[in-house]
Amino acid sequence: MKITFLGHAVFLIENKKNIIIDPFISGNPAYPSGFALPKIDYILVTHGHGDHIGNTVELSEKFDATVISNFEICNYLKTKGVKKIHPMHIGGSKEFEFGKLKMTPALHGSGIIENNEIIYGGTPGGFLISSEKTIYHAGDTGLTKDMELLQLQDVDVAILPIGGNFVMDVDDAVKAAEMIKPKIVIPMHYNTWDVINADDKKFKMLIEKLGIKCVILKPGESLEV
Repeated sequence: MKITFLGHAVFLIENKKNIIIDPFISGNPAYPSGFALPKIDYILVTHGHGDHIGNTVELSEKFDATVISNFEICNYLKTKGVKKIHPMHIGGSKEFEFGKLKMTPALHGSGIIENNEIIYGGTPGGFLISSEKTIYHAGDTGLTKDMELLQLQDVDVAILPIGGNFVMDVDDAVKAAEMIKPKIVIPMHYNTWDVINADDKKFKMLIEKLGIKCVILKPGESLEV
């Protein structure tokens, strides 16, 4: 299983099927220049903000990909011409071609801004992907006690936001890792803009003090698990 970081909260997971999470490509200052996506089979959207829905509509059309998100976002995307959708909600799980997928809680917002108005985007979430390995993408979230339950899932890779302001900061993300107890942690959602600047080296040091491996990926870099 190959995990590639594409800047901000965008991750490409290549395995039985290719999955992209929160495909914010156009307008993403952290997206690696010239990176060419492979064929995408599934698009996972954690919540309705523009830097997470991103290019979902275009990618779904280009690759005939299935979009998985909460019920409200799926209905919204349907009005935009997305043909293949699979709505889920927090706590729900489903077997797909790539393995089992579960939506997990996230403390955040999900409003979709269109024509200077906010459209209700349902409940924000994260995703727990279980195939040969188990990957947790937290989505945009603050620290929550619910994360303790994830240690029961034997998480191989936890992808956690560390940028603060809108999401967990470094210290809270370390507490999250302590609760989840994954084998590997990858930081995300930081340094895209000044308001979410964070010290990833400090984060790595604190995570590895817990006996957990921390892998800092630059946009375009990959991890094989």
